[in-house]
Amino acid sequence: MSTPPLILISAGGTGGHMSPASALVSELINKGARVELVTDMRGVKYIGMFPEIPVHIVKSGTAHAGIIGKIKGALNLARGIMHGLAIVKKLKPDAVIGFGGYPSVPAVLAAQIKGIPTGLHEQNAIIGKANVFLAPKAKFIALSLPLPEDINFSHHITSKAQITGNPVRPEIVALKDKAYPEISKDGAFHVFVMGGSLGANVFSKVVPEAFSRLSDEYKKRLHLVQQCRKADLDEARALYDKSGIENVTLAPFFNDVDKKLSEAHLFIGRSGASTVAEVSIIGRPAVYVPYPHHKDQQQKRNAQNVESRAGAWIIEEKDFTADALLMLIEIFFDNLQALPVAASRAKKCGYPAAAQDLADLSLKLIV
Repeated sequence: MSTPPLILISAGGTGGHMSPASALVSELINKGARVELVTDMRGVKYIGMFPEIPVHIVKSGTAHAGIIGKIKGALNLARGIMHGLAIVKKLKPDAVIGFGGYPSVPAVLAAQIKGIPTGLHEQNAIIGKANVFLAPKAKFIALSLPLPEDINFSHHITSKAQITGNPVRPEIVALKDKAYPEISKDGAFHVFVMGGSLGANVFSKVVPEAFSRLSDEYKKRLHLVQQCRKADLDEARALYDKSGIENVTLAPFFNDVDKKLSEAHLFIGRSGASTVAEVSIIGRPAVYVPYPHHKDQQQKRNAQNVESRAGAWIIEEKDFTADALLMLIEIFFDNLQALPVAASRAKKCGYPAAAQDLADLSLKLIV
């Protein structure tokens, strides 16, 4: 029996890179491939997502502010590339797949130097600098979302771009056909709030204040599950207690996000690539508050893809006030029939076969 192909996955830095990489790893293993991971020190905290495969740590260069920061970043990248070359020479992978971000560069570039086929995956609506840099010699660029029409991309990108969607955890894909929860005029209204991978103080401040001003009738029907940073828990809990809202669950982290999403009538949170992908696949209407400090406004672009199809509402953080949220929530309470409609439109933005399609693309690199 011939040896199964070896595919090297290059990702790291954030959960937004590592989560889809993990989904791809699982699918490739299911299809009989051998898989190993290359990441950097920032990616070490996510290694638990890859329990079945060997992991290699390399340096990566992030361009910090100032001349010294840029020099340090360049030196780290150079060291990472040398280490990447050593790993590629030793392992002799049949293909290398990069997930963007500076940590993906060393192994992908090393493979390209050695003539090993490479593919790229972009999680966000805006293609990141690392993927733009690696695109000329990549065989494909798998996109989570269609390319924005208002940006001119190079031929290296447009000629190789294919939409696969953003791979998500199997637990999420398993819920793709679960119906939107029944909602009635006098029944419970389930809301799930998440502030991103690290939580966000703005949700802990705005959401309790807005919900505390609902009418008593709406408060009784509200069933709220909210992620709060540890530092914000006591204050948020005190606000809810004072307001008389009884059905509230607060925690810094939830291990069963898939279950929480499936039970929700409405999601409120950031619009990172993985979040938007998961909410869309399950098919839940969302109020997205994009992280405001990305230069390319990638989270806003992610959310706009769903909002443009009437499956979500965007409130920019500068406008995310208790008054604004309260008005929107009251509209939902008064027009419950709008939520299942938005849910069905959100679901049309999901790509439940993303991991499978990306795995197929990856295996096609091997001749």
